[in-house]
Amino acid sequence: MRVYLRVRRVNNEVMVACCDEDIAGKTFREGKLKIEVKKDFYCGQLVPIEEGVEAIKKGTIVNIVGNNIVSEAISAGLIHPQGIIKIEGVAHAQKVIM
Repeated sequence: MRVYLRVRRVNNEVMVACCDEDIAGKTFREGKLKIEVKKDFYCGQLVPIEEGVEAIKKGTIVNIVGNNIVSEAISAGLIHPQGIIKIEGVAHAQKVIM
């Protein structure tokens, strides 16, 4: 299983954006909620999902979309299950370490 991963470093922050391979470029809507999985934001390298999880461990600002990567992040203890939302059945989570 693969995910798109983009890591940006700004000052002391490490911003990690990661999404499941199959949802890149798609938009999901449910009620007032909307998420655009924009390729220019999420699509850096296409990597194995394990590499995405390792990057999330190092991120100080994390934005992840997709049932696979969110499930793996939860399993690794990086995201709390109650900290996710689903839009059209697609999981989304954000994390900020201060």
